[in-house]
This record gives sequence, C-alpha cells and structure tokens, in this order.
Amino acid sequence: MKLFDTGEVRLHYRVDGPDDGAPVVFANSLGTDMRLWDPILPFLPKGLRIIRFDKRGHGLSTCPPAPYKMGSLISDTEKLMDFLEVKESVFVGLSIGGMIAQGLATKRLDLIRALVLSNTAAKIGTPDMWAERIKAVEENGIESLADAIMERWFAADFRGTPELELWRNMVVRQPDAGYAGCSAAISGTDFYTPTAALRLPCLGIAGAEDGSTPPDLVRETVDLIPGSKFHVIRKAGHLPCVEHPREYARVLTNFLRSVGHV
Repeated sequence: MKLFDTGEVRLHYRVDGPDDGAPVVFANSLGTDMRLWDPILPFLPKGLRIIRFDKRGHGLSTCPPAPYKMGSLISDTEKLMDFLEVKESVFVGLSIGGMIAQGLATKRLDLIRALVLSNTAAKIGTPDMWAERIKAVEENGIESLADAIMERWFAADFRGTPELELWRNMVVRQPDAGYAGCSAAISGTDFYTPTAALRLPCLGIAGAEDGSTPPDLVRETVDLIPGSKFHVIRKAGHLPCVEHPREYARVLTNFLRSVGHV
C-alpha cells in the first residue's frame, strides 16, 4: 500500500506488474475502492503495468469535506499518473471512474491512448436526484441507501449469493462525506460536448440489468466517439467486472490487443 500526496489529498494507490509493462489505469465507481477490480486481475494478460487507486473520499485515501468538483477528481488522477510517469495508457473507468476518464482524456491526451468506458455516461442522473441522495447520506448515512444501491449494482442472480454482503459492506464503510462529495461531482458534470470531440480508440461496456447506467445510456455516450466499440454483458448490473469477471476480462483483453497494448 502506498500514498501519494497531490498537495490537496493523499491518494492510496497500487501498482502491479513490471515497471516497463504497458500501463493500464483503473478508476472505480462511486462507493467502492480499488478492490473492485480484484475479480478480473487473474484473467488479464501477464506483463501489464496495472495501476489502481482510491479516489478522494474513498478507500484508504483521505477524505476532505464535501462537496467535490469533477475537476478536482480529474486533477487528482492526472497528478498521480504524472508522479508514476505514466504515458500512453489504456484507461478503464467505471461509473464515476468513466467520467474521470472522459475528462482526463479531454485535458491530457498524452496520458491516454485508448479509453474503456464501463457502465458510465457523459451525464448521469439529474441534479435533483443527486441532491436527494446527498441529503439522505448527510442525514442518515450511507446505510440508509445501501439496499437500493445493491438493487442497481447487481442482477437478481448475484443478489441471491452470499458474496452480496461483501459489496454491501464495502459501500457502507466508505466515508459519508466521500460518497456525498463524489455525488456532487457527478451531479455537476455534463461531458457530452467534450467527449464528442475525442478521437481515440474507445470500448464501451454495459450491464444488461444495470439500474444506474442502462445499456442505452452507455451506448449513447460511447457513440459520441467515432469508431468506438460496444459490448453488453448479460445478467449483469452496474458492476459486471464483479458478476462476470471472465467475460469482462476477455472483452478488455481483446480491446487491448486491438490497440496493440499487449
């Protein structure tokens, strides 16, 4: 476990694989930490330089007072990648991580040569919706939202397994201020115009039963980028990398090969 001080926050990060490996950067969703990606790692090609981190207010990173701005989350990621001397990465972002990916690609194309936009969109939800969730977290804590989050995150089959408790525990143990702060960042973000200006290889991944970012919403965003690819994982919700790690890793690996990253 390592910490990087951005000057504003300290980010918990981890690097696996050789220093000279092709870099793949993973940015996880609202309410999760870097362990989100654990299920797929055994199925990825050897030799990659895999970089994961906890965004501000999540996991073992520091938690400044809410609210946060998307620009701050993008800047945190940019500073970490510069510190690690990452260039020409494939950036895999899920949910809010996919929003960070879009903003970072717009700002620093030298850092990213290809994008994977998983279960995300250029704009997610409405300000009123996010205001309600932020109010619920501030008044009653994340626990008050946990069951509804599980409904959106996972398909019915997975919700019937003992493993569901692991992910529910992960959510409720995130800091309330971190969840509320990142919710505010999502609420204030609309990347339709900048994402439509991107010209780089892009893969979209959606879960057929995703209650947060349905497949049509993900596809609408991915289609903004000419030549993009799109894949729907059946019987999966908002976190298909958890429910179907082999398929997720296979689709990701095929994309890495298609852009010459492995």
